[in-house]
Amino acid sequence: MTAQTPPTPPFCDQRLPFAKRIDDLLSRLTLDEKIGFLHQFAPAVERLGIAAFRTGQEALHGVAWMGPATVFPQAVGLGATWNTDLVRRVGDAVSKETRAMRARDDRVGLNVWSPTVNLLRHPLWGRNEEGYSEDPKLTSAIATAYTRGLRGDHPTYWRTAPVLKHWLAHNNETGRDVTSSSVRPRVLHEYDLRAFRETVEAGATAGVMPAYNLVNGRPNHVSPYLREHLRAWTDEDLLVCSDAGAPSNLVDSEHYFDTHEEATAAAILAGVDSFTDHGTDGSKITARIRGALDKGLLAESDIDTAVRRQLSVRFRLGEFDPEYDPHALTRDFDTPAHRALAQEAAEQSVVLLKNSGGLLPLAPDTRLAVVGLLADECKLDWYSGTLIHRSTPLEGVYERFGAERVEFAEGVDRVLLKTSAGTFLHVPEADADDEVRGAEGALDPALLAGRTDLPPLTADPAGTEFALVDWGEGVLTLRAPDGRYLSVAEDGRVRASADQPGGWVVQETFRLEPHENGHLLRHLGTGRHVSVAADGVRVAEANPEIFELIVVESGEDAVTRVTSQADVVLVVAGNDPHINGRETEDRTTLALPAHQERLLRAARAANPNTVLALVSAYPYAVDPAALPAILWMSHGGQAAGTALARVLAGDVSPAGRLPQTWYADDADLPDLLDYDVIGGRQTYLYFEGTPLFPFGHGLSYATFSYAGLETRVTDDALHVSFTVTNTGDVPADEVAQLYARAVEPTVPRPRRELVAHSRVRLEPGEQTTLTFEVPLSSFDFWDVARGGWRREPGPYEILAGASSEDIRLRTTVLLDGEAAAPRPVLRRGLDAADFDEQSGVAIVDRTKASGDAVMPAQGRSGELVYRDCDFEGGVTAVTATLSGDGVVEVSLDGGAVLAVLTSQAPDGSPYDYSTRRAEIIAEGVRDVHLRLRGPVRLAHVGFSG
Repeated sequence: MTAQTPPTPPFCDQRLPFAKRIDDLLSRLTLDEKIGFLHQFAPAVERLGIAAFRTGQEALHGVAWMGPATVFPQAVGLGATWNTDLVRRVGDAVSKETRAMRARDDRVGLNVWSPTVNLLRHPLWGRNEEGYSEDPKLTSAIATAYTRGLRGDHPTYWRTAPVLKHWLAHNNETGRDVTSSSVRPRVLHEYDLRAFRETVEAGATAGVMPAYNLVNGRPNHVSPYLREHLRAWTDEDLLVCSDAGAPSNLVDSEHYFDTHEEATAAAILAGVDSFTDHGTDGSKITARIRGALDKGLLAESDIDTAVRRQLSVRFRLGEFDPEYDPHALTRDFDTPAHRALAQEAAEQSVVLLKNSGGLLPLAPDTRLAVVGLLADECKLDWYSGTLIHRSTPLEGVYERFGAERVEFAEGVDRVLLKTSAGTFLHVPEADADDEVRGAEGALDPALLAGRTDLPPLTADPAGTEFALVDWGEGVLTLRAPDGRYLSVAEDGRVRASADQPGGWVVQETFRLEPHENGHLLRHLGTGRHVSVAADGVRVAEANPEIFELIVVESGEDAVTRVTSQADVVLVVAGNDPHINGRETEDRTTLALPAHQERLLRAARAANPNTVLALVSAYPYAVDPAALPAILWMSHGGQAAGTALARVLAGDVSPAGRLPQTWYADDADLPDLLDYDVIGGRQTYLYFEGTPLFPFGHGLSYATFSYAGLETRVTDDALHVSFTVTNTGDVPADEVAQLYARAVEPTVPRPRRELVAHSRVRLEPGEQTTLTFEVPLSSFDFWDVARGGWRREPGPYEILAGASSEDIRLRTTVLLDGEAAAPRPVLRRGLDAADFDEQSGVAIVDRTKASGDAVMPAQGRSGELVYRDCDFEGGVTAVTATLSGDGVVEVSLDGGAVLAVLTSQAPDGSPYDYSTRRAEIIAEGVRDVHLRLRGPVRLAHVGFSG
């Protein structure tokens, strides 16, 4: 007899739809197996032939953390290209390299945690490098392009499954796990949600990652917005992956819940499906889930819902259909096409900010002096892969103009560190491999240890000359002559051992602290001072060494030496992505660090033909007056130097455009924690000052004319067309930008708002007609009086041009809409957070599960204004839903106080509300003013006749 082949279980039957296959698989899993799936490292279920699965592979601008890979420009640089087709191709290349790397290293995951969709609201945010733009429309366009590339084009199977970061309103690293972003409804809908919504609705997103912060007093990991908004935008089963350690933060740092069982249950019920916590150890999370089940905080159906969402992603990735997966044999890695794309992306990201007198492009025979701390660097950030190829600005200029025509000075201060005994710090000779941090890859690079195979520093009569760089605010790096940075490993020894500053806690930064007649040298990573002992140099709690800093040659002297005889000086300045502005650390100023300002002044003093190239993850406030030419690019990946040199030489006409406003001074900035872009007049949408360089700005070596603006309104769209002509002498790209503004708004609206754009390449004399179809919904705003979207009828100005301030064409169109209506306060009352204007107020959580309330910031006093409240024939009483200890004063039209409502519960829960009542006489349409005093929470105000 022949044994019968067992039937194929339905979950393995490729002919069935995914939903039925997932139903079948769920029915076969035990409860413990399903619970195990909810940790980031989901274990295998061998009895069913199901492999282990990991959520989370960083891939922001190339495959990160897992060793060598193609490194593209930082995300903010990709945003500066304003080129969705290019960014889609970058995403395509990254996803192919992800597949190729996974084929040889199964630690590489296919659920990629990219892109970052947080808006670049504030330029001091430490993670500015990770976002695309301050504008939600541009951000969603670039993010959608990247996710489409990551997903691939197959209708059924995805090459990788992208997860958007970081939901929601997350723009500060300072106290990021305990601070709350106060986001009024208009800002929530018109700004923060919008970038996520348009990207999710495009259909190439597998999920989102909640951010560490709280929004309106409630942690993002238990936010009702996941259900109310995110899951309402698509019929797909989106996978919500927690950020690392954030589930534990709900109890440990945020103290939002008393127990981890409560917190974990609340996160699952809110919509979190995968818990990234405790590294590879899933036992703590699974124990918490089991505990929540045992206490009745969760039902098995809640677990099923979360597991279903993960399985949906895994099925789409082809895990259960390897023979049908069209991406299974993808091996495209470091291909010539990927290298060319990295260079193209870097070239397209370069923004020419200023070019007086046509100094650029440079003639082929130009004698150049290249100076600056970033001149011979190709910097990586926390979310970079390891470089296979490398091009610094200096190397690019050498290659393009000839090394014989180029002089170079880095501009570091060359120093000796003299001890109190009269000896000098010395780097012993060592025979060791030229090791690069992270070259072998790591699931968690934060755990990479410093090198201990090299001898620690000693002290001797001659000493070693170090290259000292002050990166700003006194944060120093010291580099030995062999190029290695002084670093501290776990044994506390100081060695010249690091190829670059880096790591989750940077171990290569120091601070000189004046002490007696010298300086103490504090190691910032450990907080300890450097001590010199007989067995070598180390950091220690006691016996700090007092050093005398001897400057052998200043950076300014080195710069002056090479610049005076050059035709043109190129100063390359910027930031190290691991220092003073990075994940976990916000910047404190827009100013260029003083060390680099000194170098720039020295170069200008020696040679007026000085070009400043800023290579940075964020904007700077620089004085452009004395500089004939300025360029900016992000850290541009492996081909950054080649790209910059080709732009300088005119091989490529620059066409990058600023994705965010460059402000002239710190005084132009709101507080970092002020998320009210409307009330705080933030970003190009609302900023009323004069920027250093406006949103969308960028110059070209060509000139362009705009003509023939035409508009046509249909039932659901505004159709716009105009022509752009290259009136210059060189082929070049132009980024045509279309803006709109309400001419007669009844509420504060953007000064102008991007509604469409197009990057086009034109030969000299070539003309093209650009057409745009702008949905009429683009002209809507969130009407707090009705709790929904509304378009005001009336005139709207349509503006076409080369930046938000360089408008070439304009016309006005009349759009239909719904007229404003007074607030029906007798029927609906006033939800406290639905104010029109506020001062000194923070939005907080009404309950832990849902709803908003307001309270005075820091418990002092605050004011709220609700415009056009209709009391109809009259009211005689006002009620307020309150908690806490304080008073609410009610007035009309800014007049005298007419009613006072008092809450007296100083020791109660902030969620224990009571209703207070007072008499008030009002009729007709009036503005309601509320003044809150003391730590009182206001959830709702009602009126009765």
